[in-house]
Amino acid sequence: MLSDDEIASFETFADCLSTTVIAKLAPNAGKAKKRVKGRKNEVKPVIRMTNPDDDIGDAAELSDFVQYLAEEIFCSLPERLRTLSYSAMQEDASLVEKYGVPLETALLERLMEHLPPSAAESLSSYGLIKSDMSNLDRFLEPVFETYITASTAPPPEYTPAIAATRPSACEICDREHLPLTYHHLIPRQMHTKALKRGWHKDWELNRVAWLCRACHSYVHKIATNEELARELFSVDMLMERVDVQKWAAWVGKVRWKAR
Repeated sequence: MLSDDEIASFETFADCLSTTVIAKLAPNAGKAKKRVKGRKNEVKPVIRMTNPDDDIGDAAELSDFVQYLAEEIFCSLPERLRTLSYSAMQEDASLVEKYGVPLETALLERLMEHLPPSAAESLSSYGLIKSDMSNLDRFLEPVFETYITASTAPPPEYTPAIAATRPSACEICDREHLPLTYHHLIPRQMHTKALKRGWHKDWELNRVAWLCRACHSYVHKIATNEELARELFSVDMLMERVDVQKWAAWVGKVRWKAR
């Protein structure tokens, strides 16, 4: 049972884990997966990850698998890591040193030692890590680092315009109950060039879209910053792409249940 202080952290961790799992499984659709053995076997594993071109029924079960896996891993973490926050980092300098990103190898190894065997077995059964567990640390390292970065980020200072346009769901996949990040439709690295080349006016530069972490990562995967600034600077433009439509249909089925 999670404490009140841990619930928000768990949701962030599950979101970070989901993003990594989705990125690993979605491009390798169609592979048969073994049924996970061990406790909590009542959670149905994903038997076959479907391709975005096919029916997407099995993708809906991915949330159950990630939820189960997130609980297994999160509950094995040290208490200070399970309740990590921006305020905690400000009040305790030792946390900054201990949980600074990138993670030190020694800390990562200690975290691996405390994971329950069922978590590693599940990851192996789904083909997410090798059967000999040799790359378990490489799989989980970005999950831990993304979780720490998200949990300890300072409170965002929204401009009135940004705050007023924040929706309740991701603007690409339409999933609710997920942390949303704001995607600069014209990447900040391109602002100077966009003005100089006349691609956009100054007042257009701060337009944002609210995306879940998985969709935000996907957008930056399919296009360079220049392509985003010149050709994909609105949600409508992004959604005109067939690959984005297929992605949204697939990942949109992976929905979290409110705790």
